[in-house]
Amino acid sequence: MPQIPTPRMPRPAAVSAVVATALAAGLLAVSASTASADEVRVHDIQGTTRISPLAGQQVTDVRGVVTGVRAYGSKGFWIQDTKADGDPATSEGVFVYTGSATLTVEPGDAVRVSGTVGEYVPGGAASGNQSLTQITKPTVTVESSGNALPAPVRVGAKSVPARYAPAGDPAQGNSVNALPLKPRTYALDLYESLEGMNVAVGSSRVVGATDAYNELWVTVRPHENRSRRGGTVYGSYDAQNGGRLQIQQLAPVSERPFPKANVGDVLKGGAEGPLDFNQFGGYTLVARELGDVRDKGLEREKTRRQAKGELSVATYNVENLDPGDAQTKFDALAGAVVTNLASPDIVALEEIQDDNGAKNDGTVAAGATLKKFTDAIVAAGGPRYEWRSIDPVNNKDGGEPGGNIRQVFLFNPERVSFTDRAGGDATTSTEVVRAGERAALSHSPGRVDPQNAAWTNSRKPLAGEFVFRGRTVFVIANHFGSKGGDEGLTSHHQPPVRSSEVQRLKQAQAVNGFVKDIREVQRNADVVVLGDINDFEFSATTKALQDGGALRAAVKSLPRSERYSYVYQGNSQVLDQILTSPGVGDGFSYDSVHINAEFADQNSDHDPQVLRFRP
Repeated sequence: MPQIPTPRMPRPAAVSAVVATALAAGLLAVSASTASADEVRVHDIQGTTRISPLAGQQVTDVRGVVTGVRAYGSKGFWIQDTKADGDPATSEGVFVYTGSATLTVEPGDAVRVSGTVGEYVPGGAASGNQSLTQITKPTVTVESSGNALPAPVRVGAKSVPARYAPAGDPAQGNSVNALPLKPRTYALDLYESLEGMNVAVGSSRVVGATDAYNELWVTVRPHENRSRRGGTVYGSYDAQNGGRLQIQQLAPVSERPFPKANVGDVLKGGAEGPLDFNQFGGYTLVARELGDVRDKGLEREKTRRQAKGELSVATYNVENLDPGDAQTKFDALAGAVVTNLASPDIVALEEIQDDNGAKNDGTVAAGATLKKFTDAIVAAGGPRYEWRSIDPVNNKDGGEPGGNIRQVFLFNPERVSFTDRAGGDATTSTEVVRAGERAALSHSPGRVDPQNAAWTNSRKPLAGEFVFRGRTVFVIANHFGSKGGDEGLTSHHQPPVRSSEVQRLKQAQAVNGFVKDIREVQRNADVVVLGDINDFEFSATTKALQDGGALRAAVKSLPRSERYSYVYQGNSQVLDQILTSPGVGDGFSYDSVHINAEFADQNSDHDPQVLRFRP
């Protein structure tokens, strides 16, 4: 781990190139300014939209007081004008990007800055991110030191609007860049109007645990879609939870360790510092002053054990597990299966890697990975699980190059049996056939429609037949395409572009069609579709899986405050799901077992899901 909280993507030195690209793509709109160089103040640079009216122009002797200095990652400092213009839409702060130049200023210095006004898009113009207004190639004159810092603007429940963002301008590709800011109407506009300014939040509840990059998320709207365990639930595309705010710190962690917090803890004393915008979370308070975490004692959940007549089926993404991982990871994951999941009868695993992990040498078998994991389960007091899977074609299923992740069925042979039908491999489809009056699979285990273009560079569904107390249960394990490439909620496109949804929609349609094939042969068949669906319970993907009443998203049986399996940028949301056919009925018990996503110490970034029912 580095000794300073270095941002994940360094800022390119050639900021002007990014601006030029964005201008050419129509992402940044620039208008001419009538202000002369000797009149320019910070609010003139920031303007009343997201894009500076002076972008690309030289400015001279812009005055301000230094409110923060960052000597790592994107190096530079923030200044704030002490003579505000009274317009709530114009920020009085701006970032001065110094790059490799030596930093010679400190907080409290009154300075004059000359340089070029630029618009930097973190992640590049193609990311859809909003841009950060800044001054580049600066010449800095310190006029005095030890000045009082401008009083922080306090951000809280009363100041952050309930509405998240305006709709983008259709004439500008749904971009909000050119729209006048309305900070009293929209949360994103409020944050943009404070970009670069000294901002403070009071004691706030943590809604995103401390991560490996020394950052956490709080909410300044504590009653906004609160989860039962203290998070903030993302329940629809129109409920983006504008009270979420990312917190980093200016001090290197070698000088001050960043606080470790779980969801539901409280950042006592809050934070104060410049408001930045970055690629990995958007608006971020970079704390010059940071409070302490008050531990609220969040505990990992344990689900109940299945009854004798109940079949227990679980899904768990074990995050690129391979034999090269530490034994402690295997032990922790195995302990969770036994203790927290109560040793389910069937466990669908996602992200089991091949026997040498990400070493890209053509290895595709995962027997060593699975033996190490199942041995660890036995050592933790669990059953001796058997497993079934199909090795993928090398480097054809996405994930880390050489890792060859796949889905795997674990099952407890003392409780359930697996019906083996040979012939299934990485490229051969299993088909639904008729066996008397019942449905069956031509290959078990088998892959569902693996040649379908929907599965290009993605994990193919794994289908299998199980028998529990004389009743056949069809289980289909999935790991749909990731959300990589989607624009963030803070995108300049409103609504943000969700490009990855296109592939998942096709994947959902393929799985839905397969379930319909089973039900066409046997209307009352028990079918369980589960895995890392990588999409929300309200998404088009989930709707496609449910099409025609073939499946029901079981997570919807939970109260809204408990519907989540993953925490991303402070939003508790559904990615992992179990869906059931009508044959399963309504008498099932569903549990999203929260053991990872809300915690700073994680064995996986996903929470497992468990379904219990009586076939």
